[in-house]
Amino acid sequence: MAQQEAQDARTRAIWQRDAPQYDGWMRHYDRHMIRDGRRWACSQAHGRVLEVAVGTGLNLRHYPKGTDLTAVDLSPDMLERARGRADELGLPITFTEASATELPFPDASFDTLVCALALCCIPDDRAAVAEMHRVLKPGGTLLILDHVISSNFAVRMGQRLLDPLLVKRFGDHQLRRPLHLVRQSGFTITRRDRYSLGMIERLAAIKDSGPAA
Repeated sequence: MAQQEAQDARTRAIWQRDAPQYDGWMRHYDRHMIRDGRRWACSQAHGRVLEVAVGTGLNLRHYPKGTDLTAVDLSPDMLERARGRADELGLPITFTEASATELPFPDASFDTLVCALALCCIPDDRAAVAEMHRVLKPGGTLLILDHVISSNFAVRMGQRLLDPLLVKRFGDHQLRRPLHLVRQSGFTITRRDRYSLGMIERLAAIKDSGPAA
């Protein structure tokens, strides 16, 4: 518990520092690397939807009109910006400050869960995926967009060199692959693809009816 609290405190401090610059950084990253990834994830959301680690709300404009959306983030500084963006867009969204590893919702609460460019920055990504499984209804849809360890050898070597620096400075892991955690947590992958030199991966998965593996 003490370790989790320390991790959460460090994450909040990072985003308190970086929240003012985040949208500017992502503008270029989205254009050249993510491309249509946000729209791909959000456009498939249906029913009662939860977005985990909503950040500054860059995904909000991509949800279908009328989406019943709840959004959580650990950082109050990022949530403040997401609320402002929702107000600008005229979207009635429920925002909650919460850790991805301790979601404040009952089991089987949501039909769809979206997590975009966030598992790379969550210290305990395994616990976060387990929580996603818990709060989704059986048969519910999980949609993940993230940067991952590249399938390109040269890029992968560069990621290995940069990983210690980026984890220390930004809490941003370069060598993760959510696909494996999603499978191990009791989901069936229904679609996956990688692009941008294998550094960006999109996953769609369904929560199995049985217990998590």
